[in-house]
Amino acid sequence: MKRIIIPAIFIFCGNFAFAQAAVGETDPSLLDGGAPQQALKEVSVDRFEIEGYWGSSISSDFGYSSARLFAGGPSDKVPLPDEPDVVDSMVLGARVDFLRRGYTSIFITASRPIPIEGITKTVSVWVAGRNYEHTLYLMIQDFYGRNFELYMGKLNFQGWKKLTATVPPQPYDAKNGVVQQNYHYSTVGGIRVVGFRIATDAMDSYGSYYVYLDDLRAVTDLYAENSRDPDDPHDDW
Repeated sequence: MKRIIIPAIFIFCGNFAFAQAAVGETDPSLLDGGAPQQALKEVSVDRFEIEGYWGSSISSDFGYSSARLFAGGPSDKVPLPDEPDVVDSMVLGARVDFLRRGYTSIFITASRPIPIEGITKTVSVWVAGRNYEHTLYLMIQDFYGRNFELYMGKLNFQGWKKLTATVPPQPYDAKNGVVQQNYHYSTVGGIRVVGFRIATDAMDSYGSYYVYLDDLRAVTDLYAENSRDPDDPHDDW
């Protein structure tokens, strides 16, 4: 009897363990609002090629700032697959001359907010931070025009480095947090990039500080845009 019962118990336990593993696995279709219904694509937001489009500022109590374009860019940067021949030869440089030490902010802003089509997942930019203990934040506006800041990283590194900010998922009530789409309306949603804020470290806020930016990109979900009925009027009048 033991020779018959023990294998049976072993087989039963094995089947039970297999069933438990299957139940515990996450259905990919439930991830991030339904992974199969996504059309993720990396797109260019701005390559910093237009002189005068971006500016830099700082509180006059702490110093003064300016911004301009320079030729160059990171050698590790790879062009987007569908834009291999696009001109991308310039980078944006910002210079700050500090009058005194302290915790303050350097703002690098576009002349007007830059919209990103679709539902943005991440935003990245190449940065040469000159190995200072300052911190970079991305400034955005959501669907309702509300302002938010997203952490991108510390600038304590040498040479060029790609920093990325993750846009938090939209809450179910579509009211709180970063809202990119209102499901009641057909108006094109998404976020708009306002610019960047560099939170300075007091110990590194002295002399002249230089920072360079290049190739602002986003990974965005274009599923809604690709599947939208072209005859559906936009509620933006």
